[in-house]
Amino acid sequence: MQRLLELTRAAEAEVGRELQICNACRYCEGFCAVFPAMTRRLEFPAADIHYLANLCHGCGACLHACQYAPPHEFALNLPRAMAAVRRGTYATHAWPAAFGSAYARNGLVVAIVLALAFALFLVMAAARQGGLAAPAAGQFYAVFPHGLMVAMFAPVFAFSLLALAVGVVRFWRGAPPGPVGKAAAIEAAHDMLSLKYLDGGHGEGCNNASDAWTLSRRRAHHLVFYGFGLCFAATSVATVYHYAFGWVAPYGWTSLPKLLGTGGGLSMVAGTLWLAALRRTRHLLHGDPGSAAMDAGLVALLFLVAASGLALAFARTTAAMPWLLCLHLGAVLAFFATMPYGKFAHGVFRVAALLKYAVERRLPSDLKLGSE
Repeated sequence: MQRLLELTRAAEAEVGRELQICNACRYCEGFCAVFPAMTRRLEFPAADIHYLANLCHGCGACLHACQYAPPHEFALNLPRAMAAVRRGTYATHAWPAAFGSAYARNGLVVAIVLALAFALFLVMAAARQGGLAAPAAGQFYAVFPHGLMVAMFAPVFAFSLLALAVGVVRFWRGAPPGPVGKAAAIEAAHDMLSLKYLDGGHGEGCNNASDAWTLSRRRAHHLVFYGFGLCFAATSVATVYHYAFGWVAPYGWTSLPKLLGTGGGLSMVAGTLWLAALRRTRHLLHGDPGSAAMDAGLVALLFLVAASGLALAFARTTAAMPWLLCLHLGAVLAFFATMPYGKFAHGVFRVAALLKYAVERRLPSDLKLGSE
């Protein structure tokens, strides 16, 4: 934990140094929200650096436009410095803090080990009660009763939501912008849903390894984001079916939960595979090498959740169903357990940063700086 704190402070100091130079230059002021937000500040304490780092989408446009980028002696690489701060942000604001530091160091390993450990535990539990024999008509609740599933998943999910909420509240209170109005909320929602700031500041996307612009990263994120949303909607509809109407899973292929879940699963599989492939073509100067394991951990978990869910749907009436169910539930449990501490948190922190920006840009600058 101490080593991570030291790295985070070093990253914050580097971002503060670079922002002072950027604030004097201001060539990139029209690229994204980071630079207008930067110009409202004369100094950059840690809380403001955390805010600006999470407002940054890492498109790399400012690096490629910068006259002070390496090999200049100033050696500005704001996208990489911001990414290093973001990695520290998740641990700094994590609750409990020890969980955040463990995931920050070994994100991919923790994600895979947790998924496999949960899956093995479920296999052993199913074997103990004779649930590994394929039930007639692929009845999931013959392997694990519905009440048992709720008892396993609800506490983990509730704890993760609580931990994530505590982290975001800490992040928000670090540099509170003021009251949130309707217009600011709508603007932040639009910028989040469209991934506005992954357009490179000119609408043509991020620079890849050959310096060419591409919208691939933005589109791959959209596939994952909206696929996840469809899967969440499928689970929500199925919950209503179960408790409000007494319609018990599994549902038919033409049912709303199945249509939403299948579409969402396919979108997530395509998006995660695309993101994994884009790692090979991303510009070498973009991103933070220390965040690679954390990034890969989230992508791997989301792929495993989606792929195992699709496999379970298609093999529901086969002998493989109980095994696939254990794998899918193990992956979902691992995802829930790591939500507040890994790269998933960046989405929530980024929404908070976008909302902060939408609020504060409606304020007079003198209210923000006091010395202007």
